[in-house]
Amino acid sequence: MEAVRTPDERFSGLPGYDFEPHYVDVAKGDPGAAPPLRIHFLDEGPRDAPETVLLLHGEPTWSYLYRKMVPPLAAAGHRVLVPDLVGFGRSDKPTDRSDYTYARHVEWLREAMFDRVGATGITLVCQNWGGLLGLRLVAEHPERFVRVVAANTGFPLGDGKVNKAFFNWQRFSQEVPDFSAGAIVSMATVTDVPADVVAAYDAPYPDERFLAGARQFPMLVPTSPDDPAAAANRAAWDALRRFDRPFLCAFSDSDPIFSGTDGRFREEIPGAAGQPHTTIAGAGHFLQEDGGEALASVVLEFMGRTPTA
Repeated sequence: MEAVRTPDERFSGLPGYDFEPHYVDVAKGDPGAAPPLRIHFLDEGPRDAPETVLLLHGEPTWSYLYRKMVPPLAAAGHRVLVPDLVGFGRSDKPTDRSDYTYARHVEWLREAMFDRVGATGITLVCQNWGGLLGLRLVAEHPERFVRVVAANTGFPLGDGKVNKAFFNWQRFSQEVPDFSAGAIVSMATVTDVPADVVAAYDAPYPDERFLAGARQFPMLVPTSPDDPAAAANRAAWDALRRFDRPFLCAFSDSDPIFSGTDGRFREEIPGAAGQPHTTIAGAGHFLQEDGGEALASVVLEFMGRTPTA
C-alpha cells in the first residue's frame, strides 16, 4: 500500500481553523505492512474532561467541516476529538483506490480513537460517511458510547433503499474530471460559501493522486445484498436495535440525499424513543457549514438533558 501525505504548508492560514494538529499511527490493514498510516485529529478541550465528543466527517470533507462546532463544545468543558479519515484532510492518503474498503475504514477509525487515543464515554456526532462508520463502531463497541447525535446520515444495509439523489451523486463523483471538495461543499449548502473557505476544503488535495479516497468513497456505500459490507451492516443494525442510550436525530431541512432517513433511526433504535428530535432550519447537506453553531447548541442541550451520572 503506497500513500501520500499532504505538505503541512497547505494547511497554513486556513480561515477559522487555528487548531493544533495531533497524530497517531495505525496499521495499514495487512499483517506486517510497514510503514503504518498516519491519522490526523483535533484534540481540543481538557484531556481529563468527564465528557468526550467525537465528531466524524464524511465525503469529501475533513475536520475543517467542524471548525464552527469545536470551540463552543470545548468551551463547555468537553474534550472534542475530530479525526480526519484515512484519505482525507491531514491524514495519509493511499493512492490505489482498491486500498479503500468499508471494513478497513472502520478498523482504522477504531484503532486510532480507541487503541491509540483511548476515547471512552463518547458522545458521537456523525454526518454523511461519519454515520456509516460511527454507527458501526457504536454497534460493535456500545460500551464506549453514552449518546449519539445523527445528522444528515444513514446506515445502508444493501437492501436497495438508497434514493435517486445518492445515485446521481455517485455517478457525478466518478465522471467529473476536476474533483473539487470545496466546489462540492458549495453545491450542497444553502448559504454562500466564501472563496477562501472553498479553497480550504480543497487544501488537502494538491492533485489527483491525493483524491483516491474521495473518489472511491461513493462506491463503498452498500447498495446491493451482495455488497462486501452488507452483512456486517445488517449485523450492526441488529445491535443498534438494542442500543438504549440517548440517540438524537438532528437533520437539516434541505438535504436531498438523506431526507427521511432519520425515520428509521427514530422508529427502530430504543434510545431514540422520546427524544426531542430536531430540524436545523436553513441548512443543506453540509449542515455544519450552514449551521454549525446551531448544531453545536443542539448537541450541548442534548448532553445537558441526558446526564451520564
